[in-house]
Amino acid sequence: MSETHQHGYIHRKDDYLKRLRRIEGQARGLQRMVEEEKYCIDILTQVAAMTKALEAVSLGLLEEHMNHCVVDAARASEAEGRAKVTEAVEAIARLVRS
Repeated sequence: MSETHQHGYIHRKDDYLKRLRRIEGQARGLQRMVEEEKYCIDILTQVAAMTKALEAVSLGLLEEHMNHCVVDAARASEAEGRAKVTEAVEAIARLVRS
């Protein structure tokens, strides 16, 4: 990979940062809910919402990776393409297990 390579998500960086800041706010809200001893089901509902938000970020980044990093590597050489596919499969496996 060259020094000037840009990650596939770079054109949507601001969107990802905005989403991650919103998730950060959700985490603070969850802490506050526990501190204030809110109803457990309400807390779990917010945990589910935060989990979905993280999954959306993960899927977006994965799509960007496949469309840019993997495609670019495959164009460079078969070996580089296979290495990037293996890397993506391992990332997907980590996401599925989490």
